[in-house]
Amino acid sequence: MASTGVFSDILYGDVFKYYADGEWKKSSSGQSVAIINPTTRKPQYKVQACTKEEVNKAMERAKFAQKSWARTPLWKRGELLHKAAAILKEHKSPIGECLVKEIAKPAKDAFTEVVRSGDLVSYCAEEGVRILGDGKLLVSDSFPGNDRSKYCLTSKIPLGVVLAIPPYNYPVNLAVSKIAPALIAGNSLVLKPPTQGAVSCLHMVHCFHLAGFPKGLISCITGKGSQIGDFLTTHPDVDCISFTGGDTGIAIAKKAGMIPLQMELGGKDACIILEDADLNLVAENIIKGGFSYSGQRCTAVKVIFAMESIADALVEKVNARVAKLTVGPPEKNCDITPVVSEASANFIEGLIMDAKDKGAKFCQEHKREGNLIWPLLLDHVTPDMRIAREEPFGPVVPVIRIKSIEEGIHHCNSSKYGLQGCVFTKDINKAMLISDAMETGTVQINSAPARGPDHFPFQGFKDSGIGSQGITNSINMMTKTKSTVINLPSPSYSMG
Repeated sequence: MASTGVFSDILYGDVFKYYADGEWKKSSSGQSVAIINPTTRKPQYKVQACTKEEVNKAMERAKFAQKSWARTPLWKRGELLHKAAAILKEHKSPIGECLVKEIAKPAKDAFTEVVRSGDLVSYCAEEGVRILGDGKLLVSDSFPGNDRSKYCLTSKIPLGVVLAIPPYNYPVNLAVSKIAPALIAGNSLVLKPPTQGAVSCLHMVHCFHLAGFPKGLISCITGKGSQIGDFLTTHPDVDCISFTGGDTGIAIAKKAGMIPLQMELGGKDACIILEDADLNLVAENIIKGGFSYSGQRCTAVKVIFAMESIADALVEKVNARVAKLTVGPPEKNCDITPVVSEASANFIEGLIMDAKDKGAKFCQEHKREGNLIWPLLLDHVTPDMRIAREEPFGPVVPVIRIKSIEEGIHHCNSSKYGLQGCVFTKDINKAMLISDAMETGTVQINSAPARGPDHFPFQGFKDSGIGSQGITNSINMMTKTKSTVINLPSPSYSMG
């Protein structure tokens, strides 16, 4: 069932329209893309399958609209973003309901994502006005051999057209984390939402539409990535790509040429646990970090490295908490809900079966119904098992027992990923030394990995990404430096 009320504007029959040039449009392709409800495994929504020609028109309008938007005062840009944030929060219910149906996100988490997204937009407006309103003055006599005859004024100016590609697991939050910095910096924005999450994104874009942004400044192009993905990412009018997702990002990076990239491509977030750690705290964070939203988070705990002496006690405490997790549909706010697709469930199950064949200890019975996989802690995992290296994106957490800190660091750093990690110990000196040695973009001390707060820097090393996110970093990344040099007469010049 599609949303009603104010969002009826974005429907054509039972197919959601796409957004370009300030209007909701039906694609000339006459085709649509079905969005499958992960819980029912039946079609829930349909979105337009846009054509390459429609992409071209959206890009052309974005390029044109950006020119006047770049001349719009910062306070006015910020004012419109604040308005969009307020509208977004007002419509948390219909957008949240879409998240429940499209990606099986528990209802309470779905509504929280929308509110968090509104907060991000508002904060971004404030931060953008502050940092973009601040230029810099350099004088020539600060460098040896030069007189005081040159003044250099530097400022940050927009890149142009930003292509934003968010993932299915946080389609609203990770879309606005790209949209808001792009807009406050004076860019235009073309959004390519994921298929699962596309309707949530369209509803979110409608909030920006209702806020009154100029026509052509924001577009939302729906369709299959296999049909228009490469066309979008290699389009000559794109001046920046902000992408969150999987290995597809590596292919995009190889084709992108000279344009700036901001990418977060997943991780194998390691949790190193020392002998002196508070095991109750650790167990709580493994549950929160490894199993929330069924493990479908880039910052989920993906592998535990536990010192041998405390491993038995830790596993016991985690198992006791796993037993209390509720499993079922997202509408009932269950802790464990269906993963996003049958393909994803099959992949996760493949990792589980590989671990079983190679001798891992199953702390719970492996159980699956459709896309729903029951939470599973795997003990006595060894590095040769796929689950030790690959990212499951599901409610399965492996435990590798280690005999030394160095062994844990070695296993962590041998991964091709380097997004986040965490260390549990009461010894802050050890924690800092381990953090320094871990090849990850962020290390959490005595807490599970987490993306937020959204203004914190967020970056990955190795195959986990390019560039740094977080509100301030994203604003800076979506601008370039412009210098204007004023040349004065030589100081020896007579002024009268």
